[in-house]
Amino acid sequence: MPDPMRPRASLRTAVVWDVLQDALDRRVKATGRESLDVLDSGGGSGNFAVPVARLGHRVTVVDPSPNALFALERRAAEAGVADRVRGVQGDTHGLFDVVERGGYDAVLCHGVLEYVDDPAEGVRNAVAALRPDGVLSLLAAGLGGAVLARALAGHFKEAQQALGDPDGRWGEGDPVPHRFTAEQLGALVEGAGLRVAAVHGVRVFADLVPGVLVDTEPGALEALLKLEETAAASPAFHAVATQLHVLGETQGTDGA
Repeated sequence: MPDPMRPRASLRTAVVWDVLQDALDRRVKATGRESLDVLDSGGGSGNFAVPVARLGHRVTVVDPSPNALFALERRAAEAGVADRVRGVQGDTHGLFDVVERGGYDAVLCHGVLEYVDDPAEGVRNAVAALRPDGVLSLLAAGLGGAVLARALAGHFKEAQQALGDPDGRWGEGDPVPHRFTAEQLGALVEGAGLRVAAVHGVRVFADLVPGVLVDTEPGALEALLKLEETAAASPAFHAVATQLHVLGETQGTDGA
């Protein structure tokens, strides 16, 4: 649920939130439990954890940053969900040093795979945290979006470098260690034993449109948000999205 006080934030989260909320609602109906156990691996200050807790679910956030966990605690308290949000210090590699295997109805892994040494291990660990019928929400940097952004900025050699690099990096100064195609993320999810229930492109247009236009043109934000939501599900736009969202489900989970 995007913060109403930060309308631009909705462009970055609305598509993912809609898919995630629908998946959680389906798990509630399937389990007959109003409150699910959700793990947010790398959840930071709670951009998703707190809204999920507002729905009534119990959320455990694992993050290596003490500062992020402190901000999470403060945000959860301000939102009135401190009793449903727990923060623990740790990372994806050592996930089961701090949480139990097979203990969660849903696992969020947003903005994590880009920075781990072994993305396949990161996905396997996230899946291992799921109950037999569970849902994985995976969000990672898209290769095509980075190539397009470098090219539009006039950095054609860097765009070419990213396009041919196994990790999708445009050079030594690139702060992102890994980028992915939709096919690569799907293969990671399936390789960990889940089926791909849905793939969405995130921030297909939002990072390319001048901010001043969105902020000053009447109705521009709402129109751009609607365009993002429409394009997100189209495979034609997955190749140019800044981020890619993959919803993975265990074999026994009801389909999307």
